[in-house]
Amino acid sequence: MTVDTQVPAATAVVEIAHDERWTAVCRYGELVPGRGVTALVGGEQVAVFRDRAGALYAVANTDPFSHASVISRGIVGSRGDTPVVVSPMYKQAFDLRTGKCLDEPTAPDGSAARLSVWPVRVTA
Repeated sequence: MTVDTQVPAATAVVEIAHDERWTAVCRYGELVPGRGVTALVGGEQVAVFRDRAGALYAVANTDPFSHASVISRGIVGSRGDTPVVVSPMYKQAFDLRTGKCLDEPTAPDGSAARLSVWPVRVTA
């Protein structure tokens, strides 16, 4: 997650950390605030979001409740001071910083209800 107060140039490159290296996924200006996109990073689908303040987040694209790859199509918002994405399937909210589900502690299969998160940065 970036929390830089200065807005990067539209041509700056968004990168996600994976296996001790950074992978370029798109240009900053290609991310529409409040909407997500999916990138394939190291064989995994990653949902990338830019919020209205310009912060970037990268979480797993697979919903742990439905196992559908739909998180990038979720609704971005907040619960208090917590930035969230709400799954379009069963409407659970996930913290974009930690991946933790704010509505239910466990998924139907008994695993923790959370999304994996990746470090994301912008380079000129």
